[in-house]
Amino acid sequence: MFESLSAPLMCAPMSIASSVDLATACSRAAIIAGWQGGTYTQMDEFERYLEALASQADSGQPGSGPPIVNLPARIATEPTGPAKLDLLEKHRVPLVLTSLGDPSAVVERVHGWGGRVIQDVTTMRHAEKAIAVGVDGLMVTCSGAGGHTGFLTPLAFVPAVRRIWDGLLIVAGGIADAAGMAGALALGGDIACMGTRFIATPESGVVEGHRHHIARAGVDGIVVSAAINGVPANWIRDSLAEAGLDDLTIRAPGKVDLPEGMVGWRDTFSAGQSVGLIDRIEPVADLVARLSAEFAARVPGDGWRKRLAAVEAGWR
Repeated sequence: MFESLSAPLMCAPMSIASSVDLATACSRAAIIAGWQGGTYTQMDEFERYLEALASQADSGQPGSGPPIVNLPARIATEPTGPAKLDLLEKHRVPLVLTSLGDPSAVVERVHGWGGRVIQDVTTMRHAEKAIAVGVDGLMVTCSGAGGHTGFLTPLAFVPAVRRIWDGLLIVAGGIADAAGMAGALALGGDIACMGTRFIATPESGVVEGHRHHIARAGVDGIVVSAAINGVPANWIRDSLAEAGLDDLTIRAPGKVDLPEGMVGWRDTFSAGQSVGLIDRIEPVADLVARLSAEFAARVPGDGWRKRLAAVEAGWR
């Protein structure tokens, strides 16, 4: 699954930003291609994405990266859950990323077709619970992540998880360059996950204003707010101001009503603290080629490849 990766890198699944174009471009660039499947309720559209990802994986082109589909851990009990899991099985999706709940039912189902389950965690307790039900990997979402953020520094969180977990460990939160990738591996991670960096690509599914906000925002332009959907997430402060939300409203402890006609996540722009490292919109192919070269210069050798090969050997 990982032997053809150009770098230990994953594009995060993201609401709205995830698109067929973004996922297939990431797969062609030989990195793990994330897609946010939890936001789609129409089965024909859901399957269209899976068919596009499967077509890229089966294209015969050298260096295709595997897809990873994000679904809530409670998916089996949702109205569309069984149908979505049936489609994942039909297309033999190799990696499923779960979050927000107990993934045990998903683990059992995905293992049935030979797939692997990665659980997104933000606390040590979450990590311990996921390990106990037999997940194949963990993605630790640390402070500085875009969207629904974690609050633990990776300097403490990643090594602490590594002390209790020998399997696949993906590190997310505030990573946008080769230095961050190298740092994630130095702390004990196996793969670095980037989200905000891939929003600022022509292939992402966001509106044009979102890309340009990212390219001009700085670290201080990011604010944590629960105003959009009641759960703390990182947002570009200027986009919230443009939506008519003042500082007092932004800091409200729960969800607030947006002006009429505005939709959260679409008209208010989420991003991680890594915006301070992003100054241009860059096609996926160019971005991944640059990051891979810069990472190889920082971390020479194939140690990361050998580590991922050992992880896969453990799965088999």
